[in-house]
Amino acid sequence: MRWMPWRHIWLVAILGCIVISIPSVFPAQGAAAGLKPPVHLTSAQDHQRMMNLLHIKSLRPGADPNRPNAPNAVNYDESKANPYPHLPNPLFLNDGKPVTSPSMWWKLRRPEIIKDFNDDVYGRVPRNVPSVKWLLLSVTHETVGVTPVVTKHLVGHVDNSAYPLVGVNIRLALTTPARARGPVPVILELGFDPAIMRKFFAMLRARGIKLPPPGPTWQEQVLAQGWGYAIYYPTDVQPDNGAGLTEGIIGLCNHGQPRQPDDWGALRAWAWGATRTAAMRQANSCAPWKRISRSRRTCPSPETG
Repeated sequence: MRWMPWRHIWLVAILGCIVISIPSVFPAQGAAAGLKPPVHLTSAQDHQRMMNLLHIKSLRPGADPNRPNAPNAVNYDESKANPYPHLPNPLFLNDGKPVTSPSMWWKLRRPEIIKDFNDDVYGRVPRNVPSVKWLLLSVTHETVGVTPVVTKHLVGHVDNSAYPLVGVNIRLALTTPARARGPVPVILELGFDPAIMRKFFAMLRARGIKLPPPGPTWQEQVLAQGWGYAIYYPTDVQPDNGAGLTEGIIGLCNHGQPRQPDDWGALRAWAWGATRTAAMRQANSCAPWKRISRSRRTCPSPETG
């Protein structure tokens, strides 16, 4: 065995000290900023926590579809379906003044309705929601039904530099007719993982629930019109359970901490994710995407949507 010269031993020792000291000089991203780790709650724990915050002792049971004589049985009698027949007129302001012009609607009444939904239904989108950068992963040429198509597989990486302990990456598949010569309208679907959907349909069949008869799928019908379609997975943005509310985009914005009662929920987060598909221009991959709007812009900016 050949021994290393002393000068080389000293060099190795010095390099070893440098390597050992690296964690103290450049600690892990989360620890460097003194960030708290994400709080992990079960769905039941998150539910009880929110009940406590709202000072709610109990909830009335939902409709029972299995017992027709139960006090809370499902109701199919339309005459009993609306205990509040006199709904408020949407064309009156909260102070009772009627909406008499489009300007009043856009400037006064519409913001009131949006505020009600923000406060009491879907929650507020926080101001610190990070940006999304879309990257083109692959392009495939295939046939859907009888239509040759081009499918672009993308991923939207949400900037998590403010809280690296939670990552959010949004999958998106954009399919357009291969013969399209320019931008085409695109239908956006909020889809779910194909494996989950196969289990779901198998469960329906096991219960004797009839599925739609075979025929052209909605994707085939869209392509037949010369349009395209995009499928994005909302559970990539936010898990569909209470245990995931300290993860996903909600957890990222809250730095892994439990949300407050007026914070946004999963449905609002999913909608936010859908609007972020407009940011695909950052990946230079949305040439076939044409937004259906009054402006008729192709590849709208992330600020719209």
